[in-house]
Amino acid sequence: MMLDRRHLLMGVAALTATACASVPGSASTGSDAFVSVDGMGFRRNGAPYHYVGTNMWYAAWIGSDGAFGDRGRLTRELDRMQAAGIKNIRLAGSGEDSPLTNSVKPAFRDHSAEYNESLLKGLDVTLAEMARRDMTAVVYLTNFWEWSGGMMTYLYWTNGGQYINMNDPAHPWPAFADFNAQFYQSGEAIRLYHDYIRAVVGRTNTVTGVRYADDPTIMSWQLANEPRPGGSAAVGEPNLPNFYAWVRDTAVLIKSLAPRQLVSTGSEGLKGCLEQAACVVAEHSIPQIDYLTIHIWPLNWSWVDDDDLAGTAAAGEAQVQDYIDRHLTIARQIAKPLVIEEFGYPRDVGYAPSATTVYRDRYYRLIFAAVEKSIREGGPLQGSNFWAWNGEGRARHADWRFHSGDTAFLGDPPHEPQGWYGVFDSDATTLALVRQHAATLTGL
Repeated sequence: MMLDRRHLLMGVAALTATACASVPGSASTGSDAFVSVDGMGFRRNGAPYHYVGTNMWYAAWIGSDGAFGDRGRLTRELDRMQAAGIKNIRLAGSGEDSPLTNSVKPAFRDHSAEYNESLLKGLDVTLAEMARRDMTAVVYLTNFWEWSGGMMTYLYWTNGGQYINMNDPAHPWPAFADFNAQFYQSGEAIRLYHDYIRAVVGRTNTVTGVRYADDPTIMSWQLANEPRPGGSAAVGEPNLPNFYAWVRDTAVLIKSLAPRQLVSTGSEGLKGCLEQAACVVAEHSIPQIDYLTIHIWPLNWSWVDDDDLAGTAAAGEAQVQDYIDRHLTIARQIAKPLVIEEFGYPRDVGYAPSATTVYRDRYYRLIFAAVEKSIREGGPLQGSNFWAWNGEGRARHADWRFHSGDTAFLGDPPHEPQGWYGVFDSDATTLALVRQHAATLTGL
């Protein structure tokens, strides 16, 4: 259930003196402090900007002043990231209160125009703390998938209460994705989504007093996490005009609100575009889309077998390299930067922090090497964000599942085993690779 907003709104004025003050050490708000596109690269503060980053979807939740929040943990996690050389965090700026199984609660919003101020203040605190550490953020504004409510929930609010769950045996793949693609045809659902974008992008941070649109901490506003035109070609191909119109209209809206910040799609690339290069090109050639994003999931896409990583890792790595190469070609074609903003790999066996990460580390080396090679050669691949940051978070239950009411947030969302893909603060070999890569990027 949503939090009692009347109670939350009564508490908005009760900010501490620290919260009301400007943030010491925060990044400049001058034009050069914003990340900008320069050909197939990025610039910031007058210099090329490339980075190693992570995903921490739950940052606003632990930054909240609600019972589920833990601001002490937030600052500890950011300190750990800073020590590892992480410069960029991709995080959720939305979450829709949903009937869908495994959807995150509390959420940023329900169907009304009153939004969850506690979570929005959690986002305020996160951005303020990131500014102290000179980090940048990519903030996505809805989700194609069910675990944060997402597009299916917008449809549920506007189609008379119809929805289907992901992984429902009665509606096997691609039923969920095909149903979800109706979102791009629903003027009412898109209107509600655009109203939320206006509120968030137009918000003033209650900690710093800086309008979000004027905050260089926000590198990019992202339309959604992994938007797809459909799950099948039969649905997705006829839906492409609606999908492109949604990308264009939303990007135009965000640019009108925040012209100094970048806009990105959140796309997986070919896997999120019916495996069609023409779709990826069309989606990312829209002028208001500033750069190309891709996600890479070898296990989810059956490129490796987690019961036989030793026997399948090499073949999977070859497919990863091919996927990167194909998107490098597309990025050069449209002359825009490219970021691998999600890439994940399982632990060698199981989900426990004690489980080794030999094959994950091999995979990270491959991704990092591709970024370094591209930057050295003047190519479009400029950065990466591994999925995801677990930090000090630990699963609370023997079944490794997220249970309703849990507050020990991990990078693995509630629909996934807790510890599957996330990087713990105890993953010494993986974090050493991240630090080494960050140091290499600094020298390029």
